[in-house]
Amino acid sequence: MTTVSWDDSLRSFLERAASADPTPGGGSAAAVAAALGTAMSAMASHLTQGDKFAEAQHLIAPALDQLARLSAECEELLAADIRAFDHYMAALKLPRATTDEKLLRKSILHDATISAIEVPLRLMRVCRSGLQSTHSIAACTNPHVISDLGIGAILLEAAAQSALLTVQINLSALGNDNEQRSELEIEANALITDIGQIKNRTLAVVRDRI
Repeated sequence: MTTVSWDDSLRSFLERAASADPTPGGGSAAAVAAALGTAMSAMASHLTQGDKFAEAQHLIAPALDQLARLSAECEELLAADIRAFDHYMAALKLPRATTDEKLLRKSILHDATISAIEVPLRLMRVCRSGLQSTHSIAACTNPHVISDLGIGAILLEAAAQSALLTVQINLSALGNDNEQRSELEIEANALITDIGQIKNRTLAVVRDRI
């Protein structure tokens, strides 16, 4: 079992992500990318303070609160992604010599697969919320750091696209005739559509102000 902490150094995380160990994998990398996105938007918000930006504070203050909450959720999701993978691999190794063992393994494997889908789906929701906060302040952010805000939007969208791939590969394990698969697929598609639209609107504002 891999133990990766949010407090590990960037070097340590990169070395472990590049190793032959399957965790931290793509889901964890997506969580880190989303956290970087929230950090860039938060930095731009922190640099939009003072008398010059007094009229923007009713937008900046709630965005900062939301971005801090989302960053903490990214930390939680990195660990959740590794747990979900470990549970899935443990389920795959369950015995299946008897009918009872096969039924038990199938049930546990199904639950592990659902968990492996719900974690990246949560990350996609985090990315959408982060983009909504980023877009809400795009028109009033300090113009000297408006490109950093745009980078925040790009990172959040990239993290969501990465999480979507994790959702899709795990959805395939549920089989085609599964109602739960259909519901999860619909939610993932709706999320990525929203996310793409918000990112595009945000970047349009950013580029107009550069």
